[in-house]
Amino acid sequence: MTTARRFDLIVFDWDGTLYDSTALITRCIQAACADVGVAVPTDRDASYVIGMGLAEALQHAAPTLPRERYTELAARYRHHYTARQHEIAFFDGTLTMLNALKSRGHLLAVATGKSRRGLDDALGSSVLRGLFDASRTADETASKPDPRMLRELMDQLSTDPARTLMIGDTTHDLLLAANAGAASVGVSYGAHEPSEFHVYAPLHVAHSTAELSDWLQHHA
Repeated sequence: MTTARRFDLIVFDWDGTLYDSTALITRCIQAACADVGVAVPTDRDASYVIGMGLAEALQHAAPTLPRERYTELAARYRHHYTARQHEIAFFDGTLTMLNALKSRGHLLAVATGKSRRGLDDALGSSVLRGLFDASRTADETASKPDPRMLRELMDQLSTDPARTLMIGDTTHDLLLAANAGAASVGVSYGAHEPSEFHVYAPLHVAHSTAELSDWLQHHA
C-alpha cells in the first residue's frame, strides 16, 4: 500500500551516505597530514571531519599546522583523493532508491561538504542526470552544521522545513537539519558512530541502504 507523502523535499549528504567514500577520505586526510609533517590523526579523528567544508575539516584534522600552510595541506589532500577516487562507488541499491523516490514525486537535493567542482564531477554521470533538483556545496555557502546550506535549498525549491527531510551519516548532517528546523534520518554505515546520533533526535537510523529505502517508502 502506498502511504501519503510526508516530505516534499529529501536532501542527501553525499560522502558516506550515498557514496561509499569514508575510508578513502580518511586515508587521504592522514596522508596529507604526513606529507606536511604534522601529527597524523587517528581514524576516528580523521573521519570525524567528513562532511565539513575542506578548509574547516583540514584545520580540525591538523590543529597545529600554521594557518599559512592550510593551502598546502588542502593541495596534498586533493592530490591523494584525485589519484584514488576511481576506487569508490555508490552504496549498493542507491540508484534504485533514488529513482523510486523520484518516481513518487519527491524533490531530491544534495547538501555536501564537497566542493562544487568535486560534486559536479560526480553528478556528471549519465545515470544521475535529472535525479537531483538542486544541490549545495561547502565552498559556495556556509559549511555544516550552519543551517544556511539547507535553508537555501528549501528556498530554491519552495519547501517548508516541516516538509523537508535531511539524510546523513554524521552529527554535522543531523545538527544541520535541527538548526534549519527540518527532520532528519541518520545512516550508521558512514563516518560517525550512530551512538552519537540520538541527541539530535533523528526519526530513524538505517543500517543499510536497503533499510533506508524501505523506511523512506513507508514513512517519507
